[in-house]
Amino acid sequence: MRTSTPARVGQYAALLAYLVFLAFPFLWLISTAFKPPQELGSLHPTWIPENPTLDNFRQAFDEQPLLRAALNSLLAALGAAVIAVLIATPMAYVMARHRGRLARAATGWVVISQAFPFVLVIIPLFLVLKNLRLINSVPGLVMVYVVWSLPFALWMLAGYVRAVPAELEEAAAVDGAGRLRTLVSVTAPLLAPGIVATALFAFITAWNEFFFALVLLKTPEKQTLPVILTHFIGAEGVADLGPLAAAAFLATLPSLVVFALIQRRITGGMLAGAVKS
Repeated sequence: MRTSTPARVGQYAALLAYLVFLAFPFLWLISTAFKPPQELGSLHPTWIPENPTLDNFRQAFDEQPLLRAALNSLLAALGAAVIAVLIATPMAYVMARHRGRLARAATGWVVISQAFPFVLVIIPLFLVLKNLRLINSVPGLVMVYVVWSLPFALWMLAGYVRAVPAELEEAAAVDGAGRLRTLVSVTAPLLAPGIVATALFAFITAWNEFFFALVLLKTPEKQTLPVILTHFIGAEGVADLGPLAAAAFLATLPSLVVFALIQRRITGGMLAGAVKS
């Protein structure tokens, strides 16, 4: 059925409004990051800075250890993404291929665990990490991020596994391949887009996470970038707006770059060329 012209115009208008809604905060952040103090305090703000400056970026790096915090965030995000994918891939395979009661119970638990608020789990996690002597450490934070992102990673990968034709695995079994060999040589390559998408989710979640890092990391040398950004807000709640916008803009770039680099693998067909018609 063909869509009428008014309906199509309405669809494009709604899509454009949604894109503007999403882009407005980021564009305003970029504009604020390059504005001098005089323009930041103006009663008539403009989109494009009249006298763009890099002083906000210099001041941000002078006031706070942004590079060290970025390195801590990178280590935590990469560690959480890699470990979560390594654990979730075989577990998702079992959940998707075995339809017994245990698999259904595991799937139900995955769904229910997503409803747990941060405050509910932070005290048990804090006590566990305290007993393991991992408080105020990046490895301890990585462990928390893995635990938090693993349920959704399982849910995502299980869906990708179900999309892989079982006939491919049956053919591998006929050729003498065992379960592990089939998973590594047949199923895993076809899951590459799903694995990449899951790793991206875990990375971005860990990179942007604030609450766990705030509670578990005490010293500035160990704190991540989202926590360091709060240091630009004074004791009375007054924000140093220019440096804060500059630091927040730099903190946003890695997520955008990572997504831009691998978006084709996420949107590409998972089984393109796997089965000949």
